[in-house]
Amino acid sequence: MKFKAVLNSIDFKPSLFKSFKNYDRKKFTADLMAGIIVGVVAMPLAIAFGIASGVSPEAGLITAIIGGFIVSFLGGSSVQIGGPTGAFIIIVAGIIAQYQLEGLAIATLMAGVMLLIMGLCRFGTIIKFIPYPIVIGFTGGIAITIFSTQIKDFFGMTIDSVPADFFSKWGVYFQNIGSTNIASLLVAIATLLIIIFSPKITKRIPGSLIAIILVTVVVYILKNIGIFTGIESVENSIKDIETIGDRFGTIKADFAFNLDWSKINWETINSLISPAFTIAMLGAIESLLSATVADGVVGERHNSNTELIAQGAANMVSPIFGGIPVTGAIARTMTNINNGGRTPIAGIIHAAVLLLILLFLAPLAAYIPMSCLAAILVVVAYNMSGWRTIRSLSKLRNTDVIVLWITLFLTVIFDLNIAIEIGLLLAVILFLKRVTENTRVSVIRKDLNLDDDDHNLSTLEEEHLKLEKGVEIYEIDGPFFFGVANKFDEQMRILAEKPKVRILRMRKVPFIDSTGIHNLEIFIKSAHKDKILVILSGVHEPVQKTLAKGGITKMMNPDNICDNIRDAVARANSYVIENKK
Repeated sequence: MKFKAVLNSIDFKPSLFKSFKNYDRKKFTADLMAGIIVGVVAMPLAIAFGIASGVSPEAGLITAIIGGFIVSFLGGSSVQIGGPTGAFIIIVAGIIAQYQLEGLAIATLMAGVMLLIMGLCRFGTIIKFIPYPIVIGFTGGIAITIFSTQIKDFFGMTIDSVPADFFSKWGVYFQNIGSTNIASLLVAIATLLIIIFSPKITKRIPGSLIAIILVTVVVYILKNIGIFTGIESVENSIKDIETIGDRFGTIKADFAFNLDWSKINWETINSLISPAFTIAMLGAIESLLSATVADGVVGERHNSNTELIAQGAANMVSPIFGGIPVTGAIARTMTNINNGGRTPIAGIIHAAVLLLILLFLAPLAAYIPMSCLAAILVVVAYNMSGWRTIRSLSKLRNTDVIVLWITLFLTVIFDLNIAIEIGLLLAVILFLKRVTENTRVSVIRKDLNLDDDDHNLSTLEEEHLKLEKGVEIYEIDGPFFFGVANKFDEQMRILAEKPKVRILRMRKVPFIDSTGIHNLEIFIKSAHKDKILVILSGVHEPVQKTLAKGGITKMMNPDNICDNIRDAVARANSYVIENKK
């Protein structure tokens, strides 16, 4: 029975199985066309993200195939497309540099387990409350870092090794600017121009796909057939245009089991816990952000917990076959929507199309120039930078702006691990600060005016309650947790005059934590020491249970815990009058 109750508590409802209801040929045709288009569009992006991350082109395609299939098959969004994304480029490259490919595979697997647990524990809705400035800071910093990693290939520079940190990297670029290959630079510029201006001709076919086909064909002709210019330097420059094949060789469909299970031990897990957590958090944020954006376009609502479970499963399977981290891809998801995809069938078809490309057309990708891929990633970085949002938020001149820029600079100057950890800490601090600011502790010494919430406790004609001299009411408006408890304690210190009765009105206290109970305990003990009667009023049942567990109710006479303010004031007035005699 307990096992059945646990299963019922799991929020796992894949959209695929719900989509079969009323599914017809018209919907399948739309999904088929969308899936084919998204698959073709995803091919160059998967290769580019794989190479930029420091792995092989095949790894990018394998990730898109496995991730795309599992996310669509198990996911909680009807239109989400999963695969490798630009956001992971920096963190994947950093993990490979420190822990090699084996470390990346284990970290990705661990991140998958974390995502799975998040989904099973219903953390999907909580993650969506991460402040917007922090998300913008992450993505802006990642965009700048992606841009900085593509300069070498964009200019076709001859550099043996590019440093990892931001400033050293740019120092090396400036030192080697003389090694720029003009032909590679022209290829990159041509790619940019095609991507920028192609939407004026057609919006159905992405500019990146048009650019990669046209530029690859032209470069192939120039390198292999050649044109006679009579200028040796020009012809040598054209021959020196580096392609994927020049750097990686022929792309092969290799789905071998690449995860070495013998390397998974406690020592390895302990060393990779931080990068795995970063992968999990970034994957959760990006996938749920993508699903939320898609909801607004298609007019549906995704299941965030199911989506996290699907992302977890995808990241657990991907590294087994040599893939890299998987998450929801906003650009490909929007491409799916814009081309008519409305059910997860489109995402599954997209994965099948990529599989066919890998099996039969992958060798052709070897002719794609590296500078062309660099230009595509520069556009990706520009689109994800959110510079317009950063500019508009910077005009607000509040704490949000400070948090945004701190997160952005940490991402660029240090790494995403530190940025996410400190960013999440900032999110918690901001939340506590705002809750504390919105929680008020007010003191009432004169007659108490009743508001609309009190009309059920007294007649409408009775607008206020008379307080005898020596009766004070302290009203807490908001949760009584550690931040507010300190505010309450400070308020008590300010009050020099000691009354005979203190009524603690808690009708607007939804919960109380251990620090609140501790402060309340000190408050009651101090009052008893000064022979001041303490009365609690309007305590909600959950809060009352917490007070009972914390031993607060044992410190008080049960008659001094009143259901409403009317009874509490009557009790207090009666006590004061009796003690006057």
